[in-house]
Amino acid sequence: MQVEIVPCLSDNYAYLLIDEGVCALVDACEAAPIRAALGERKLTAILSTHHHHDHVGGNEAFPGIPIYGHRSDADRLPGLNHPLDDGDTFQLGPLRIRAHHVPGHTLGAVAYEVTPRVGPRWVFTGDTFFLAGCGRLFEGTPAQMFTSLHRIAALGDEVLVACGHEYTASNLKFAAHAEPDNEAVRARIEAVAKLRANNAPTVPATIAVEKETNPFLRAADVATLARLRSEKDNFR
Repeated sequence: MQVEIVPCLSDNYAYLLIDEGVCALVDACEAAPIRAALGERKLTAILSTHHHHDHVGGNEAFPGIPIYGHRSDADRLPGLNHPLDDGDTFQLGPLRIRAHHVPGHTLGAVAYEVTPRVGPRWVFTGDTFFLAGCGRLFEGTPAQMFTSLHRIAALGDEVLVACGHEYTASNLKFAAHAEPDNEAVRARIEAVAKLRANNAPTVPATIAVEKETNPFLRAADVATLARLRSEKDNFR
């Protein structure tokens, strides 16, 4: 499977998943850059991670395309015609896709686990799970977000995470504050700085890397949790 990252708006990412005649899109954030990235290719499907406009603002620019999203978003996700429940699986050509309901950022958020015939699995997490961070709680609860993050992390260390925004550098600043002695965080800050200096995306990253550097996956560590609790008022 070939994954093309499509920068949209100010810091959003959409993704084209291309394999054996399939050209699926994760999050139609903005029509113009997606059309440019498509070129002469025909769009097969749109996989919407949640209803926020910066992820679905381009949905209606592609009429007649199957649009997937969580069933609970039926009244607020434009063009939704393939509603999904947690655990639903479906095929797009050679791609096997499993929908994981991951409430927290929004109540209808979906992460799409994509298994190609050849190559690594990917998970497209929208604004639930960011590299080195997580999304804001607009609708869900902290408990829901914690459960959703760890559900994604349980997919396997080798799985590649592709999220909805380029927030990695700023997320790592908080990670370094939460764990000032974490050498993996320090090394990742340097690597991310080099990527961004060349205007390159920081996505994807493996779940293994996230387990080493994402403070929201590491909050069960006693020392880290104590530090976060002692300074929580600084990050409200």
